[in-house]
Amino acid sequence: MTEEEIQNPKASDNEAVLQQQYLRAMGSFEGIILSQMEVKNKLGDRLNYSIRAGLVILSLVALSILVLLIMLSSQINRISDVVDDMNSHFTSVSSRMEDIKISVVAMETQVALMADIEQYTTIMNHEMHYITTNTDAMEKSVAAIEEQFSDIRLQIKDIATSIGFMDNEVKVINYQMHRMAEPARTLNKFFPIP
Repeated sequence: MTEEEIQNPKASDNEAVLQQQYLRAMGSFEGIILSQMEVKNKLGDRLNYSIRAGLVILSLVALSILVLLIMLSSQINRISDVVDDMNSHFTSVSSRMEDIKISVVAMETQVALMADIEQYTTIMNHEMHYITTNTDAMEKSVAAIEEQFSDIRLQIKDIATSIGFMDNEVKVINYQMHRMAEPARTLNKFFPIP
């Protein structure tokens, strides 16, 4: 197929092809309609189940409300006694409202200090950021120092190995000198030099 045929499709002139395309389109349409009917039936069943569940829940709620109403009606005398106690407590609360007012004024003055606290907090955040930056730099420096110490350890180890070799050489030279001086010592025993 050329690009022009893809962009501008034309219907076929062949009757058999058109008939076959028509039958295929009808089959697809019928499948779509059947699937929609099946979905609608499922949705209807779900709606029925939801309505039944809702009715059961509403019945349970109504029953719970009925039980609560019965319990509340049996508690009316107790509630009236509690209301009397509340009236006496309200009297004491009204006498303490002045203390609460003083406390609220003190709280307002303390809240006014929050702006200064926020400013100091911002300064502390900057300082903490600076400290964190310095700490990171110190950690890098410590890592570099540790690396240098590792290099120094390796160099000292090499030096110790070289000194060990030199010590062995000195021992060999000492042994050779001792051996070479043996005839001189023997001669010195026969003819001592004053």
